[in-house]
Amino acid sequence: MHSNQLTKNISFEFFPPQTTEHLDKLLETAQKLNSRSPAFFSVTYGAGGSTQERSLNTIQGLLTAKLTEVAPHISCIGSTKEKISELLAHYKSQGIRRLVALRGDLPSGLGTNTGHFRHAQELVAFIRENSQDHFHIEVAAYPECHPEASSMQVDLKHFKEKVTAGADSAITQYFYNVEAYEQFLNNCLKLNINIPIIPGIMPITNYTQLARFSDNCGAEIPRWIRKHLEDYGDNLDAIKDFGIEVITKLCEKLVTLGAPGLHFYTLNKADSSLAVLANLNLI
Repeated sequence: MHSNQLTKNISFEFFPPQTTEHLDKLLETAQKLNSRSPAFFSVTYGAGGSTQERSLNTIQGLLTAKLTEVAPHISCIGSTKEKISELLAHYKSQGIRRLVALRGDLPSGLGTNTGHFRHAQELVAFIRENSQDHFHIEVAAYPECHPEASSMQVDLKHFKEKVTAGADSAITQYFYNVEAYEQFLNNCLKLNINIPIIPGIMPITNYTQLARFSDNCGAEIPRWIRKHLEDYGDNLDAIKDFGIEVITKLCEKLVTLGAPGLHFYTLNKADSSLAVLANLNLI
């Protein structure tokens, strides 16, 4: 794939900030990233009231700024068909045409009350039933296996169910082993899964934070990367420079493999993602 094709499919993910001041900073970050003509910005959506309100405020802020397309995350666990219908109607009224459909994490205190949905494929099917082809639906994929899946085969089965339910494309959990992504694509082909599977890219800027994320989501940090990051200690500039080098090489390999795009988990910062894209000559 030529790099100029790939530029059409660069995307960036944000999480909803806690304060108005932080939202203003996020919108400045979005302006910087928007200059690279991304396909869309996605916005995460937490389980529970306050986070959901912040998500809607963030989405509204991005829409008001008239930047690129906005793709809200929509998670279904603990929710009802009525609430999801309301949300879909709200997004339609705002002109949104793309969603990232996820099961989501069970909010603490809900116990076994998971609502009307237990799995992401049920949400995908409901969106299709409710809205037909209005929304382009992205789903999650796990090259190194979902942390709750009992096996790779079970995880692939669940992924195929989401595709069959109506997913248009997928964004992967981040990874640093390009072989895991390549093998995942091969496994998908064997199951006649033909939707675009876009690799998720996590810039490396903070080792403690990255280690915590990775332990929670099952993404492996290769030992050689961990050792380098441990050696740098609190030298954030060294960590950032090393991270840009590692992520650039990872993205180069993914482009060579024919990845249909790159989705950056920005953590609401622009610099590392922009540096990697500059290194790839995609700017």
